[in-house]
Amino acid sequence: MNKIKTAVLGLGRLGYWHAVNVSKIRGAELSIVCDMNEETAAKLTQELEVPSYTTNPDDVFQNDDIRAVIISSPTSTHYELLKKAAESGKAVFVEKPLTIDLDEAYSIQKLMKEKNTLCQVGFMRRFDPAYDAAKKRIEAGDIGQPIYYRGISRDAHAPHEAFIEHSGGIFVDVSIHDFDIARYLMNAEVSSVAAHGRILKHSFMEKYGDIDQSLAYLEFDSGAAGDVESSRNAYYGYDIRAEVIGTEGSIFIGDLRHRNIHILTKSGKTHDLLPDFPVRFVDAYTIELEDFFRIVQLNETPRVTVHDGVKALEIALAARQSFQTGQKINMAK
Repeated sequence: MNKIKTAVLGLGRLGYWHAVNVSKIRGAELSIVCDMNEETAAKLTQELEVPSYTTNPDDVFQNDDIRAVIISSPTSTHYELLKKAAESGKAVFVEKPLTIDLDEAYSIQKLMKEKNTLCQVGFMRRFDPAYDAAKKRIEAGDIGQPIYYRGISRDAHAPHEAFIEHSGGIFVDVSIHDFDIARYLMNAEVSSVAAHGRILKHSFMEKYGDIDQSLAYLEFDSGAAGDVESSRNAYYGYDIRAEVIGTEGSIFIGDLRHRNIHILTKSGKTHDLLPDFPVRFVDAYTIELEDFFRIVQLNETPRVTVHDGVKALEIALAARQSFQTGQKINMAK
């Protein structure tokens, strides 16, 4: 089996992890990396023994040997890079969100369909062993009919100001993970959203119309409901949890504990906490790329499609609109 020659575009923290994972996957070959910062690209090329690097994405799209591209550059660049990926006939993995602008997302969805482009969106929670097991137990009927979703996504630290300025806001940057996994676990579409929030700690966010604490109430077309809390104030660690309540039981997903150890002292019982997302989702990031290369090889449909990316963005932007207007937003059918 020939290895799939691959390029990684954007070498920030997440792009770095994707590059490392590609270099370890048996069916993939990391052939070139791309970043606007030449020093960053050159350093990673040396570290991972990548054949070449570039600061110009066109060098990747014009290279006929490259079969797959991983886009982990800033979201503001996704639209143009996704268009070039589709036009060049390459399979593409793109980090969430698909774009920040909904019209751009619809345009990409149309183009990907016209070009028959294989595109997977990076909602890694679907590949996390705990969320994956929960999905299977729900499908098996272990808790009856799902009737309520509760999601918690708390970051230990707020991103730097330069990131916040172009992030799309907390609903697009953070809550969107829960919006996607809620659709997935509940097997239903969100029919309406009512969102609230405020700045509790990071006053600089007011300049960008953003907040550091939010709550979104969801209604589903199945008759189910749910809520999503997102926070940038969890100084104690990285806190990602979910619960699905069914008519006959409930499933809890996630744990704050990092390692399965407990420390007993005169002061009491303690355990260490998860520090950040690369640690919490280390397996998920690997599994999602392994699955991406598997479907590229077999030309199958991704578990997370462009359609999923569009639906999650629709919910996120509706939540933002609800927060801004104070009104419940009904989703278009």
